[in-house]
Amino acid sequence: MLSKSLIKRSLLICSILCLSFLTGIGAARLKELYFPETVTTSSEGNWGLSFQEEGEPPVANATYDELAVYDAYYAENTDEKVIYLTFDAGYENGNTAPILDALKKHQVPATFFVVGTYLENNKDLILRMTEEGHTVGNHTYHHKDMSQISSKEAFAEEVQSVEELYKEITGEEMTKYYRPPQGKYSESNLQMAKDMGYKTFFWSLAYVDWYENQQPSKEDAFDKLLSRIHPGAIVLLHSTSSTNAQILDELLTKWEEMGYSFKSLEDLISSSA
Repeated sequence: MLSKSLIKRSLLICSILCLSFLTGIGAARLKELYFPETVTTSSEGNWGLSFQEEGEPPVANATYDELAVYDAYYAENTDEKVIYLTFDAGYENGNTAPILDALKKHQVPATFFVVGTYLENNKDLILRMTEEGHTVGNHTYHHKDMSQISSKEAFAEEVQSVEELYKEITGEEMTKYYRPPQGKYSESNLQMAKDMGYKTFFWSLAYVDWYENQQPSKEDAFDKLLSRIHPGAIVLLHSTSSTNAQILDELLTKWEEMGYSFKSLEDLISSSA
């Protein structure tokens, strides 16, 4: 028997494809116009989410148990109002410092998933992250579509080169947390990461904040980030977003007023053991 979540995903995809055929509008654009609650189309190789009810976890590509086989997570299965805050950092444009300021003010731990060039060009920020109690995770060196990499050697090179740079900067071993670039993955990739001792982290809440010259308004950001927050959420934000830098202090306050607290991904792993 088909699961309820699978049925919902199938209906959503069919609706988008049918509308695309009838209107001649691309599926990706239709998703934005007719299904604004959907962050990404749920399909093979791409992490996808569909938000059904306010305050409830979204329907995702995979279940908690399916991901657990690969030491992978997208949220915590809990009723506790806890948030795990993460940032993807592909480059630096002046917004990370105010983000760190807000995190420090609220004493919120975060994980920053960084690429190779970010490590090379922003050693001071990497050191600040670690000194202020945050975790630096692995977003691969070149930010490639890792689902297209079938060789263990090629996968390891993308990951280990980031580890080496991090150790050069901090003198410490990198925490083995991995986030697939663009959310693109395969089961073999997840197994490769696990074999290297990595925990893989997707997300259960994100919004379109990565276009540097098309930043969402404060109102749009709050609309997405407040209505879609849920117990056990792994939140993905981009540290390049000027909107995120401007609103984070207020956003953290609003989440706190909603009864949420903040924990590190290490706490998530411990609670899931």
